[in-house]
Amino acid sequence: MKVAIVRERRADERRVAASPDTVKTMVGMGLEPVIESGAGAGACFPDDLYSAAGATIAADPAAALAEADIVLKVQRPLLGGADGTDELGPIKSGAALIGLLQPLQSPVDVEAYAGAGIAAFAMELIPRITRAQTMDVLSSQANLAGYKAVLDAAAEFGRAFPMMMTAAGTIKAARVLVMGAGVAGLQAIATARRLGAIVSATDVRAAAKEQVESLGASFLTVDEAAMRAAETAGGYAREMDEEFQRRQREKVTEALRRTDIVICTALIPGRRAPVLLTETMVAGMAPGSVIVDLAVEAGGNVAGSRPGEVVNTANGVKILGHLNVPSRIAVDASQLYARNLLAFLALLVDKEGNLRIDTADEIVKATLLTLDGAIVNPALAPTPAIEPASPGPTPS
Repeated sequence: MKVAIVRERRADERRVAASPDTVKTMVGMGLEPVIESGAGAGACFPDDLYSAAGATIAADPAAALAEADIVLKVQRPLLGGADGTDELGPIKSGAALIGLLQPLQSPVDVEAYAGAGIAAFAMELIPRITRAQTMDVLSSQANLAGYKAVLDAAAEFGRAFPMMMTAAGTIKAARVLVMGAGVAGLQAIATARRLGAIVSATDVRAAAKEQVESLGASFLTVDEAAMRAAETAGGYAREMDEEFQRRQREKVTEALRRTDIVICTALIPGRRAPVLLTETMVAGMAPGSVIVDLAVEAGGNVAGSRPGEVVNTANGVKILGHLNVPSRIAVDASQLYARNLLAFLALLVDKEGNLRIDTADEIVKATLLTLDGAIVNPALAPTPAIEPASPGPTPS
């Protein structure tokens, strides 16, 4: 089978869906990888490395996608934007499309996949089960995002991170607060600790407390009983009620008075990101403080953050809203993402090298969006109409 990898054309995207290492493994699986020329340039993978691994180099996306049985992407295909680029049209009916397709945010695109007769798989829907760990793209990319967030903060911070004792006096260690102790948050904690900062963290899930403390950071607890009920079966956090959020804001506001850097990482799948820092809370921070909003593309955890910008507030606080943070470390992000896709491919390719979509497999079922011209994912199924209830007795 022919596997196509094309150059990513969305803004701020430097990653690529296959590395020379994964291409070599695909060839060993009996697949025929075809790489669009320049697809790996943003991740420092030149065409000759792909060729040496056994891939065919195509001159343009149309040539790469022609007759491809499987298409590997990072971002969802363009459907014919202002520049006329259409990445979906050249994909043949019956092919499998695998990537970060953002189905909950882009339902029109999902309808287009069904209309094109494509079997589309959204990698962000990989279930959080042991068997799927090697395919978990959200974790692999969030891990790098948490690391990069601390480096970005350090670059904007006008002071050093570690405590330094010099003949001219002692420099105090920077104080870092990480909000959201998921994969990105835990890596941010570890990175800030390695740089010598004093780190604390907060999360709505009680299970995060032990993880945070195991990394040498202190944990800000709001309500342990409410926190124990906040974690879903998949390991994500539920949105908390207004009372909990109010108490959390009070706790965080107190901590912000002695905090230099805040890393915000809170996301709710399929929902707008919760606001963790209000304008009043930001206004209470000391001049020179830095906030990194990793959720800026999902609405933002910080009031006043703007996608793709560094905002300087009136009181001298910087709010960083960099887009597509994993792509800012494109080499490693591409390597990890490509390995995630390779592990997922093993579920779809049988021993004879043929495409086999086993809808009984829980991982395949969870990620499959469209098949045979229909939208098949339960999360995207239209809500059935509710029959009006027959009039009952009026309550007294």
